Amino acid sequence: MTLNQDSRRRSAPRRGFSLLEVIIAVTIIALLATLVVPRVTRFLSGANENKAIAETNSLANTVKLYLASETTGTLTDDFRLEMLTEGDDPYLNNSDELVDPWGNYYEIIIPGEQNIDFDIVSYGKDGKPGGGDDIIHGKR
Repeated sequence: MTLNQDSRRRSAPRRGFSLLEVIIAVTIIALLATLVVPRVTRFLSGANENKAIAETNSLANTVKLYLASETTGTLTDDFRLEMLTEGDDPYLNNSDELVDPWGNYYEIIIPGEQNIDFDIVSYGKDGKPGGGDDIIHGKR
């Protein structure tokens, strides 16, 4: 017998995971994923709504600042939010600030339905007016 054959016999057998252990581990991971994924999705959805609420309120304040310094204090029907990004000294840096967390542009409604003078609106995830996911500044 050679030295090489003797060393193979004396070494401990290598042991890996059995098929049953792998199946159990995958099952546990799948169960945990089914519990975690809906909660993470709900959390992210709530974060987008909170961001849209903050942004609609911020845009409303920017429009009020525009009203105080640029016009007679009332908005005309042809006012557009894009006007806040125009001119030598714009009120907003770029039009990206006019996009809600779902990639849709914020809308201004004159006169407002929720507020007396105007409403800043995000139509939510579906991007369509109506439904429970619309966000209007000042509305809780």
